[in-house]
Amino acid sequence: MKENNEAIKSEVQENEGVSRRGFIAKTLVAAGSLAVAASQVDAQTGKRKADAKTNADPAIGRRKLGKLEVSAIGIGVQNMHRKYDTTVPHRPEMIAILRAAYDRGITFFDCAEAYGPWENERILGEAIQPFRNKVRITTKYGWNIDQETGRRLPGLNSKPDHIKRVVENSLKRLRTDRIDLLYQHRVDPEVPIEDVAGAIKDLMDQGKVLHWGLSEPGIQTIRRAHATLPLTAIQNEYSMATRDPEKEVIPLCEELGIGFVCWWPLDCQLLTGWIDTETRFSPGDLRAMTPRFSPESVAANMKLIDLIKAWAERKQAAPAQIALAWLMAQKPWIVPIPGTTVMAHMIENSDSGSVKFTSAEIAELNTAVRAIDIKGQRLPSGVLTFSGVEAPPKK
Repeated sequence: MKENNEAIKSEVQENEGVSRRGFIAKTLVAAGSLAVAASQVDAQTGKRKADAKTNADPAIGRRKLGKLEVSAIGIGVQNMHRKYDTTVPHRPEMIAILRAAYDRGITFFDCAEAYGPWENERILGEAIQPFRNKVRITTKYGWNIDQETGRRLPGLNSKPDHIKRVVENSLKRLRTDRIDLLYQHRVDPEVPIEDVAGAIKDLMDQGKVLHWGLSEPGIQTIRRAHATLPLTAIQNEYSMATRDPEKEVIPLCEELGIGFVCWWPLDCQLLTGWIDTETRFSPGDLRAMTPRFSPESVAANMKLIDLIKAWAERKQAAPAQIALAWLMAQKPWIVPIPGTTVMAHMIENSDSGSVKFTSAEIAELNTAVRAIDIKGQRLPSGVLTFSGVEAPPKK
């Protein structure tokens, strides 16, 4: 279980490699387009020179998750304490990236108590202090983490008293009096979702939580949770490579009016074009133990990468921008939250909304994407076992 917990610790949003997008930009996308974008940005702060003070970037736009309005693309904070390759980013740089993201129009920031654990909440809390009331922040509870020591204990814990204690501690680390969107990180198979919803309702009544959601839940658990206390969003892995939510989860969200947030929208770098058939991952890297990133799987999945690169050339964009724009083109209530530890990558991600598809183009791209069979399980078995779980019935 210890090994599983270590894998879970590195579970969500992609952390992009230090050199990959500079390489892609030079070799695969229009240099002129990137030069224009770069000329509009301060290289150190990431701010647009014309609108850094206004926080007005029409290219990003706004979307609604249920009744919660957020920027059309968010940012994941998960790897800002430790990258997938196990190196530790420079904290002041991470805070600068988050503040620059806000300056570019991003108002949706995602983290969890399990990331660190706790450290990512501290990073986000410090970063957003100057503009806390102008952004929406999310965090998550649900893993069995000792609230005194931060030690990871086996399994999950969504007992109502534990949830309330987690929220109190998260509020302190985030330096805020409320959480805009609180997710159950994974469904606890020992706690009825109605009991979980009851705890969240108590927190809402106290003004400490404004909206709630679930991450990687079972279908019937979504229905039961929403019937008890309306859900704002479901957060699942979804990308051009991981299309599982299209079968049941996304249709159910559409039926119930629930928003959908995509973690790993770039499939942990796979869809950026940085990973190729020669790429190998170091021990400790989650991808080294993930079937989709085995040499055989990567080779087979190059069909999708080649498709993305072709569209990047066609649309004069970066491959990552094509992957993110594709997600945003699926439904108007889908919001990707790519993570990064590199300023240039955040800038690139935030400009993904400028990539537009005509109805004919998205139909063509959808057909091509869905004709490609992806090889390799999306997560290690020890992590994937926590997804799609149904909560026990209420007695």
